[in-house]
Amino acid sequence: MQRIRLDETLIQGAVSVEVGEGWVQPWRLPHSLLSLFPPNALEGRAAFSAGVRVCFTSNTERVALEFAPSDQTLQFDCVVDNQLVESRTIEAGESQVSFEALAPTQKRVEIYLSQKAPVRLRALAIDGSATLDVGQERRPKWIAYGSSITQCAHAASPAQTWPALVARQWDLNLTCLGFGSNCHLDPEVARVIRSLPAAMVSMCVGTNICGMSSLSPRTFAPCLIGFIRTIREGHPDVPIIVMSPIINPRRETTPNDVGFTLTAMRGEIVEVVSMLQELGDDNLHYVDGLKVFGSEHVELLEYGAHPGPTGYRVLAEGFMENFPQVSF
Repeated sequence: MQRIRLDETLIQGAVSVEVGEGWVQPWRLPHSLLSLFPPNALEGRAAFSAGVRVCFTSNTERVALEFAPSDQTLQFDCVVDNQLVESRTIEAGESQVSFEALAPTQKRVEIYLSQKAPVRLRALAIDGSATLDVGQERRPKWIAYGSSITQCAHAASPAQTWPALVARQWDLNLTCLGFGSNCHLDPEVARVIRSLPAAMVSMCVGTNICGMSSLSPRTFAPCLIGFIRTIREGHPDVPIIVMSPIINPRRETTPNDVGFTLTAMRGEIVEVVSMLQELGDDNLHYVDGLKVFGSEHVELLEYGAHPGPTGYRVLAEGFMENFPQVSF
């Protein structure tokens, strides 16, 4: 097999790529600026490879990916022309994953990396006589910001998170900025989104803020306004979709430490979006999280908060069904 050294041209869905001696590591924030994202690069979530793929076009019938051994179990998915072909679970300490019996035709191959762990990549291997083309990425770029519900650690596998399911259905190039426990409208995250190329930006906000009492009824709306307007500075014409929290029975009407509830927070999100629309932002749109994943889906929650494998498929379908009439 041909052994191909990996670099950023083969990686999609990352914000930056750290280069070490014999390895590269995707990051979902700018690696050189991690100190600007306390605590500890959003508690390490920026290193997790949610939505990150090794992507190329080839006629190879076999693919192998070499990586640095991890102290935890890792999952990898092989997707060919937007169709999930195989999921593999790799035990701690192992350093290679392989997929075989692929069609011997030209096809786009994407190897999804684990959405709940960092992965340091060493090399890609394909058949000795196979072609490999990185090419120019032509799919519209979608940036999806959110919490663990967007990172989707409880999904069946990396390609079965709800953003990945939507991206493949609509043939989008996904950059997932879902940070478990760390979706708090950080200004520097807004600056990152502002600087990235995008054909569409979505955000699902509120669950972490309510659960951790990080913003109050006094500060939430101003922070949301600033976050949206910062992104809009870099993307004057693209659709920005603001989705309110999905159902969380423990947080709906029970006040948190600063007197906030998810019900009240949804009302404030509606008011912020409406106000910015009235001020001229015609490509800002609201999606009601309860219509995407509401009380009728409570039995699909794990630990009362996170959709499980079936729940994330339902969430993907609900997002697409409730998506506003926009073009991107």
